[in-house]
Amino acid sequence: MRFLLLLLAVVVSLPAAAQRADRATPGFVRVRLETALGVITLALDAKRAPATTANFMKYVDDGRFDGVSFYRVARQKNAPKLGFIQSGIRTDARRFLDMIPHESTKQTGIKHLDMTISMARRGEPGSANGNWFIAVGPMPWMDWKPNNPGYAAFGRVVAGQAVVKRILAEPTSGAMNGTLLMKPVFVKRAVRVDGKPKPTGRPRPWIFEGRKDG
Repeated sequence: MRFLLLLLAVVVSLPAAAQRADRATPGFVRVRLETALGVITLALDAKRAPATTANFMKYVDDGRFDGVSFYRVARQKNAPKLGFIQSGIRTDARRFLDMIPHESTKQTGIKHLDMTISMARRGEPGSANGNWFIAVGPMPWMDWKPNNPGYAAFGRVVAGQAVVKRILAEPTSGAMNGTLLMKPVFVKRAVRVDGKPKPTGRPRPWIFEGRKDG
């Protein structure tokens, strides 16, 4: 009986274990990424990482991730099946919203484990906006340390893990230290699964420019 109680305590302490792709989980919001290589479903932790999740959902609800791509893959040299894949608006200022506060792993308790989604940033904490990455394998060096603010993890992949691994295996060029994909993996659209969309109402110039180009 004591063993069962201890086991239950462990399960309760791991909210990620309750996340599922086929149904809503309280405190999480799911997003479906429709990529050229298959569908990836994310569960974002709105309870523990509210600012980061809210920012990501603004991009989703505005359609700012529709038509972007996975453009970067970083594989570990001694373990090429591990690393991360990166996507987002890249340097497209037309899709840019705002930089957001840094929610560190110390603050949220969300570690960089296998299939964790986290925010990319260009410089100091607070410089993240519309670019993000998915870890393949644990990446504890991305977590907060006394001498390193780390990155802002805010959810995980709950379906489509094989698609993530397939993207990681795509060939790269010599650019960006050998991490730039030779053929970016197109993201047709990113769709909110849970809750009602809340678009920002801000201009979306890339849509109109795309129509003129066509």
